[in-house]
Amino acid sequence: MKSFEYGDKEISSLDISITVTSMIIGVGILMLPRELAKTVNGSDGWISMLAAGTLAIGVGWILAKIATHFSTQGYYVYASAAVTKPLAFAAVLLLSLYFLSFCAYEVRAIANIAKQYLFETTPVEVIAFAFLMVNVYAVSGSRVGLIRLNILFIPIVLLIAVLVLLCSLGMVDLKELKPFFTTNWKSLAAATKTTAFSLLGFEVVLFYITMMNRPKDAPKAVAIGVLIPLVLYTAIYLVCVGVFSQLALPEITYPAVELAKEMQIPGEFFERFESIFFTIWIMAVFTTTVMAYDCTIYGLRSLFPKPKHRTWVFILSPIIYLLCMYPKNLSDFSKMSTFISYEGLLVSILFPILIHMVAKLRGVKSDAS
Repeated sequence: MKSFEYGDKEISSLDISITVTSMIIGVGILMLPRELAKTVNGSDGWISMLAAGTLAIGVGWILAKIATHFSTQGYYVYASAAVTKPLAFAAVLLLSLYFLSFCAYEVRAIANIAKQYLFETTPVEVIAFAFLMVNVYAVSGSRVGLIRLNILFIPIVLLIAVLVLLCSLGMVDLKELKPFFTTNWKSLAAATKTTAFSLLGFEVVLFYITMMNRPKDAPKAVAIGVLIPLVLYTAIYLVCVGVFSQLALPEITYPAVELAKEMQIPGEFFERFESIFFTIWIMAVFTTTVMAYDCTIYGLRSLFPKPKHRTWVFILSPIIYLLCMYPKNLSDFSKMSTFISYEGLLVSILFPILIHMVAKLRGVKSDAS
């Protein structure tokens, strides 16, 4: 008897593509147009987005290709054989802490935005706690169930995003997109760095590769998973510039939400569409947060296998809450974002590449054969 396609514990390349897309699409896009407008002239941010996207797709492909070498044994075992157990332990522990801080950042970000647009009189601490508890409930269940949940949520998120873009086209002033190609290379490079940070998330392949039924398809799947948010981010940025202008964007905290606020629906069937948009977008942030939470547990369980999955869930939840409440203001929150981004570049990209190079030199056994 043939098993139910989505009832087994293995995932396909489609699952990985959607997982990577879901991991990348989060709070970053809500603020990215503002950050780009601070740096570039006119609509030149698309150049930086194209450069950052090409770089992210290339690095994601390389990382996935490396991950195929430990698709059965796992990252920790492979790293232990390559660089000794103490160094491998440190590498995986730092990677787990990166996902932990990533999770805390998303919780605090959604609490900040929800307070501004939905719950004006509710303390940030209460909103963050409620959102975290939902994540605790979700991550306590099946890991493959979380990945399959992305398949349910991401079409809805993309549909709403496309609807916002289509209904905003009538407000776009093409003159605001000019001048073209007037930004100097230093500003474009700075904008490329900002965009590249917003495209982080493909690192989940380092852990989820062990669940794939065809690991060799991982590089292509990851590349597609990065391409989808890149196209979406670029479209939202260009529409935001056309609607609000490059000069006004730096003054708008969350341009993507304001775009939903300004959009015009034929027939005026909805008012305050930004509430609907943001409610749907919480689904995207939820999947990002819960997968970061799950990857933290995934990494820690490879180092400390004795505690059960749910034990780690409850051990980590107060740590995540305290960490997300650490920033006292928007300046601290921005510093937290920058720190996490650099931490991700170091422990989730540079370390695996260096470990793989050492493994190649030492002839460590590979699963990619």
